[in-house]
Amino acid sequence: MSDLFNRSEPHAPAEVGKPLADRLRPKRLDEVVGQEHLTGPEGALTRMIRSGSLGSLVFWGPPGTGKTTVARLLAGETSMAFEQISAIFSGVADLKKVFEAARLRRSQGRQTLLFVDEIHRFNRAQQDSFLPVMEDGTVVLVGATTENPSFELNAALLSRARVLVFHSLEANSLENLLQRAEEAEGRKLPLTEEARAVLLRMADGDGRAVLTLAEEVWRAANEGEVFDAEALQRIVQRPAPIYDKGQDGYYNLISALHKSVRGSDPDAALYYLCRMFDAGEDPLYLGRRLVRMAVEDIGLADPQALVIANAAKDAYDYLGSPEGELALAQACVYLATAPKSNAVYTAFKAAMRAAKEHGSLLPPKHILNAPTKLMKETGYGSGYQYDHDMPDAFSGQDYFPEAMDRQSFYNPPDRGFEREIRKRLEYWKKLRRERQGGEH
Repeated sequence: MSDLFNRSEPHAPAEVGKPLADRLRPKRLDEVVGQEHLTGPEGALTRMIRSGSLGSLVFWGPPGTGKTTVARLLAGETSMAFEQISAIFSGVADLKKVFEAARLRRSQGRQTLLFVDEIHRFNRAQQDSFLPVMEDGTVVLVGATTENPSFELNAALLSRARVLVFHSLEANSLENLLQRAEEAEGRKLPLTEEARAVLLRMADGDGRAVLTLAEEVWRAANEGEVFDAEALQRIVQRPAPIYDKGQDGYYNLISALHKSVRGSDPDAALYYLCRMFDAGEDPLYLGRRLVRMAVEDIGLADPQALVIANAAKDAYDYLGSPEGELALAQACVYLATAPKSNAVYTAFKAAMRAAKEHGSLLPPKHILNAPTKLMKETGYGSGYQYDHDMPDAFSGQDYFPEAMDRQSFYNPPDRGFEREIRKRLEYWKKLRRERQGGEH
């Protein structure tokens, strides 16, 4: 075994007792793992530092992706004073103290980088309090948030700050951290290859989590003991990651499921459906989403899609979990493999726009009933042709308001069951022209 894994030097006194994640915190920006688009040689932050100009920023990304570390390193790289507060524990009084200290430093020729963790937890008035000190250069604000800034931060604050996205760490980046941990500890993780891969999955893209898990493994292992995947799960007692319904991960998975069905990819659709099952999502909610997909993305291209999606939802309601989940999986595959059409969805939106624009127009008198003598005398119902009495059960009359030109909302594609509907519509259009003297 190489010297790398045989070192036994004790940690420096200052390092004793510190968590592994703190001990391995990068000392330079180029040591940050997994955010090369920001911290690499041509990354956005690297370019800013090279230019000598650093403006206010919002770091948006999941926990454990390096937001706090990068903010601290930025202050070091630009020789700014570093101040850190958390929106969870700070109020207006705390902000005033920080701003006053920053003004004093500025008067002495030094700027302050103010890092605000969980900045989305500040209310609108508190967020507005940052604007004056950002504008006059008292502070360079770096806010960190796990929430979508577009929804959680004031437009005025966003207009003065650049949003930079931090990504969940991929498996190779997490593996890089594990190797650094092994080098720092002077020993290998006592895991089989399969168990090591499971540990990476357990971390769910969180660099801090993977190092914490590694520490738990080292603490649990007896001398010479190596854990397989089953033993690892028993030791760390870490379940599959469950997303927070207030977080973007929740909406991302729903979106991925919907787009996979729309894109006719049953394998990807099943994958995202199962991820949401595994994360503890309410299966009846997923059933309702499948019904929506049936009407929005398949429509009349396959009229059975809605029937099957609705039946799957009812089947789950009847069977419960886990038996009922198979019915939802079956519906998911059916929808993904069905012919696709948004023609009804598009027609509905167009008809709604027309209804709002022409909502005051009365239907033509010939299709209105005339229950009173006066209404008959004023032409209600006059000239109406009963379609069932006409050849082909089709009169070809115009049913739109007289002050409104005939509209065309529904345009079925030439695929699936809608191919047959299209033939009917074209036939009726031909008959309408003939029976209305070619006017339409």
